[in-house]
Amino acid sequence: METDSVSKLVIFFFSIALLMGAQLIQCSVTYDKRAIIINGHRRILLSGSIHYPRSTPDMWEDLVIKAKNAGLDVIDTYVFWNIHEPTQGNYNFEGRYDLVRFLKTVQKVGLYVHLRIGPYVCAEWNFGGFPVWLKYVPGISFRTDNEPFKVAMQKFSQNIVGMMKSEGLFESQGGPIILSQIENEYGTTEKRLGAAGSAYLKWAAGMAIGLDTGVPWVMCKQDDAPDPIINACNGFYCDTFLPNKPYKPTMWTEAWSGWFTQFGGTISHRPVQDLAFAVVRFIQRGGSFVNYYMFHGGTNYGRTAAGLFVTTSYDYDAPIDEYGLLRQPKYGHLKELHTAIKMCEPALVSSDPAITTLGSSQEAHVYSSAKGGCAAFLSNYDSNSAVRVTFNNMHYNLPPWSISILPDCKNVIFNTAKVATQTSHIQMSPTNTQPHSWETYGEDISSLEDGSTLTAVGLLEQLNITRDNTDYLWYMTSIDISPSESFFRGRQNPTLFVQSRGHAVHVFINGKLSGSAYGTHQSISVRFNGPVNLLAGTNRIALLSIAVGLPNNGIHFENWNIGILGPVVLHGLDQGHKELSWQKWTYKVGLKGELMNLVSPNGVSSVEWIPGSLVVNGQQPLKWYKAYFDAPMGNEPLALDMKSMGKGQVWINGQSIGRYWITNANGNCGTCQYSGTFRVSKCQLGCGQPTQHWYHVPRSWLKPSQNLLVLFEEIGGDASKISLVKRATTSVCASAQEHRPTIVNWHIDSNGESEMLRQAKIHLECAAGQTISGIKFASFGTPSGTCGAYQLGTCHAKNSHAVIEKMCLGQENCRATVSDNFFGSDPCPNQLKRLSVEAICSTSVSKFSDSIMG
Repeated sequence: METDSVSKLVIFFFSIALLMGAQLIQCSVTYDKRAIIINGHRRILLSGSIHYPRSTPDMWEDLVIKAKNAGLDVIDTYVFWNIHEPTQGNYNFEGRYDLVRFLKTVQKVGLYVHLRIGPYVCAEWNFGGFPVWLKYVPGISFRTDNEPFKVAMQKFSQNIVGMMKSEGLFESQGGPIILSQIENEYGTTEKRLGAAGSAYLKWAAGMAIGLDTGVPWVMCKQDDAPDPIINACNGFYCDTFLPNKPYKPTMWTEAWSGWFTQFGGTISHRPVQDLAFAVVRFIQRGGSFVNYYMFHGGTNYGRTAAGLFVTTSYDYDAPIDEYGLLRQPKYGHLKELHTAIKMCEPALVSSDPAITTLGSSQEAHVYSSAKGGCAAFLSNYDSNSAVRVTFNNMHYNLPPWSISILPDCKNVIFNTAKVATQTSHIQMSPTNTQPHSWETYGEDISSLEDGSTLTAVGLLEQLNITRDNTDYLWYMTSIDISPSESFFRGRQNPTLFVQSRGHAVHVFINGKLSGSAYGTHQSISVRFNGPVNLLAGTNRIALLSIAVGLPNNGIHFENWNIGILGPVVLHGLDQGHKELSWQKWTYKVGLKGELMNLVSPNGVSSVEWIPGSLVVNGQQPLKWYKAYFDAPMGNEPLALDMKSMGKGQVWINGQSIGRYWITNANGNCGTCQYSGTFRVSKCQLGCGQPTQHWYHVPRSWLKPSQNLLVLFEEIGGDASKISLVKRATTSVCASAQEHRPTIVNWHIDSNGESEMLRQAKIHLECAAGQTISGIKFASFGTPSGTCGAYQLGTCHAKNSHAVIEKMCLGQENCRATVSDNFFGSDPCPNQLKRLSVEAICSTSVSKFSDSIMG
């Protein structure tokens, strides 16, 4: 009887263990009106976009770790159809396109994934992510109730979901994917398409749900997203957004951290104070999911940038810059924000806010948890004036356009406008190696009609011929000129007018360049109207039409045209003018150098390169250049400085860095105030300077020596002045006021009671592999100024420099307390003091030696 009882007890506990094990293995993602629910727990989720093809696999883990260290929970990425299925039925998931490897890297680091399958992505990506072959499927019409499009879209979506399932990557399988998105920002297009748009939307939603991923689906900027799909917001601000059903969570799928850049345009900078303000406005009003678009923007390698003249750099003013370095103070300020939000999470997911008016433009949003916890957000929407408000019988100072976070409804640990984290100065500097052994090869204009050509009457659309296998298409024709024309006897030369749909055109008459014309990011259309030198007899006209990417958005953008569609007219003849548009034209796809694959180590020897003076040859158009260089020592990110060149493309060891175009930025680069509603035109940088002249060179593409550099220059330039530079943090600054409460000072004791430690601290940290090699400025007292321009005030502790130097010199990072005790005395009693420090960062000797040994 006793033995039998023991056996039953063992069986009972064994059964309980099995049940608990099954519960642990079983993962689930659902939602209610408050939040996404993961394995039964409501979560405030902070996310960041990192697009796998815009960085290299050797960068992925470091980027994701930095995102995690910033307090993110989720990595968001699109799936790019055109890189995965470049030709119909042929798939590519290698190298930068290895989606599974990227997602498993995210999982390894311990973050979730929001997989935005689309498959339309926009994203300033060539053709919006659609493969060009899709345009030529018979009877197709993009993103509408069109059977050929729906068949192709469903097939690709099924393939991606099937791949994810086979790798066990959905959270329902124990993987990292907690959310998926179908379609992308379709709401405006749907309205313009009417019934066909609505029918397509319902079909897309049903198709996605039928894929049975086990995780919720999302549609962004889609107010009528059908149940159970969650509609979400995109924009600079989303605090007024509400989901279309009261039982859905409030999600912000794209909180724009900055903006993309276009050739000829300025660099857009979004102050972190405003970005933080926007995020907290959203959270305090019930938002539970925020995704920064972008958290790392990366690089548009190859010809992946869209046809809005989007630059090769997709930096986006993101918290992690294009090269993978931290952009400070944006990264650090957001990291502190995320910590503060997480401290409020128990209250945020437990209740709706109680809202109290504190003034004409001030509010308090208060959340209470089931266990008696309390979190408050004190807001000042006035963009001009600071205010002092009373909340819970205590006084609080709120800067303009800011929100303070009180995780215990008493102590302020974060204010969106008060940046306490360090500022980093990042610069480009020469490396120990430069390109050498330059040689050139010129495109032979005289032999354009040799080889494969197409002849037709009239002007043909460019994409129909090139299928986007190249940016370049030659349009060639001839015209006979009588020797009796008056311009031969001193009259003004005739002028040629060429109208093109983009994006640039070079005009050659009898093998010589007559001129060029370019579209702009404001208007892609191109007009060339210039004098031409004609000879008596037959004259050869060759027009090189150049695309700078394909359209990525707009209704039925698959029907948009590029290339020279006319009119093409010769003016100034004795007979008046001659229309050339409808005569016979010969077409040649691409460049001779492309056909011979000069960019690759195997193809580079297929022509006879000419060594000699680059200065003499530099201003000639349509030139190929090649050189070699050794990989620089160190581990800093690398770039090519191309400011001595004009326009073209560049390759390293056969891999395309992307398009380059050294064109100056036009804009209004005035002062930039964080307060007030942010717009793209508000905080512009770089006026009068080349929009982009540094082009990222991934170190993983390099060999130790004899790296092949090839570029094609359309206009002309001085290749001898191209230099290889390294990107590194040169100095870091921090400044904090004594007694200022910060997250660093927040303390929770063993009883769960919170208190503020009243001594503020500053934290200085150089980039990985660097140490603090010098203290450029240090003052505890009343210093003024900003990073790089600090000045001593009327009050200054004379040992400031010595104390900080002793604490920080030779260290990768250090902390200093802003207090009299730390410096041994009070330099100015009865005054509020501040500590400001600027430190110099250098590559540490040990790290430098390791890189040489490696």
